[in-house]
Amino acid sequence: MSLNATPSANRVHIGFFGCRNAGKSSVVNAVTGQELCIVSDTKGTTTDPVQKAMELLPLGPVVIIDTPGYDDEGELGELRVRRTRQVLNKTDIAVLVIDATVGMRQIDKELQILFEAKGIPYCIVYNKCDLAAAPDGDKILKVSAATGEGIFELKERIARLAAKDGPEPTLVGDLIAPGDLVVLVVPIDSSAPKGRLILPQQQVIRDIIDHHAMAVVTQDTELAETLKKLGTKPAMVITDSQVFGKAAAITPEDIPLTSFSILMARYKGLLDSAVEGAAAIRNLQEGDLILISEGCTHHRQCEDIGTVKLPRMLRQFTGKDIRFHTSSGTEFPEDLSAYRMVIHCGGCMLPAREMLYRMKCTEDQHLPITNYGTAIAYMQGILERSISMFPHLAKLFEE
Repeated sequence: MSLNATPSANRVHIGFFGCRNAGKSSVVNAVTGQELCIVSDTKGTTTDPVQKAMELLPLGPVVIIDTPGYDDEGELGELRVRRTRQVLNKTDIAVLVIDATVGMRQIDKELQILFEAKGIPYCIVYNKCDLAAAPDGDKILKVSAATGEGIFELKERIARLAAKDGPEPTLVGDLIAPGDLVVLVVPIDSSAPKGRLILPQQQVIRDIIDHHAMAVVTQDTELAETLKKLGTKPAMVITDSQVFGKAAAITPEDIPLTSFSILMARYKGLLDSAVEGAAAIRNLQEGDLILISEGCTHHRQCEDIGTVKLPRMLRQFTGKDIRFHTSSGTEFPEDLSAYRMVIHCGGCMLPAREMLYRMKCTEDQHLPITNYGTAIAYMQGILERSISMFPHLAKLFEE
């Protein structure tokens, strides 16, 4: 990923939904001004969700998602419909495309109910309005992908639906002041990407700079020397979770210490649940199955944290022969009944809406969820210290 590019997880995700041959792909192409999707009169031309990160005026950086027809049939069709439902979990704005020559069908109404149940802002687009009349309504727009009619108004409507009230959340900016010095501990080992930093590290550095503070980046092997040479006490030390214990031992107690993973969990809205869920680790029993879920797909190294290091830590901490199942990317089981708990990555590659969906899945099935950094801090006895800058969570340790 280019350092100049807005991460996909931070872009507004706009999903286009509807029945086959409603003209979803044609509307997507008209909105983007690009031939992003194949257009055909043949039903079911779009067989998998098509996703494209781009700039869309007047909104800015977005991810456009064209989905298969929600009325697809047969065994393959059911799989495609399931993929479409998965797209809903990361959709910030939904566009329901209806063929004006056919009108709204029961399938369209089912999609509308799904949008409302999931709290997704949406609009209803009657396409092919050059060929047939369409009803009026507050959420309804009349467009023609063929002539371009109504496409400008559709882009303006999407931008209004995406508008958010209040300040944008930050990773660390609200925890520091202008002029503060923040030390970042970034180990470089076999699991580190060659020639670059991982996304949470990039984002924290940018957030520190945006808030007119200063970032000092060092490896865990140089942390002690770095703190000695600074000549002033840093406002905070932020470490990679994999060296949490080492960083805690080196960093003086009067310096706040946390991890990139914990900050990312807060940014995604998961931290409160992650802190409460971490306590479930102590109650794990022989043979329990844990789901370790990652939001990205990557080539796994011999010392991969999700499949090697974390399972090893959990077995050593509990003294139990615990079993593990891993999921990655967009795959996340709807049925979690086989698992004792879920341990998630920081979720840097997932939109906040999808992260919250996964959290709600665990809550609905009464399953504890935590994340990598929180779990590691708990097992190493430093969780209380690592969340001390969040008073409402620190109170949990006073009870």
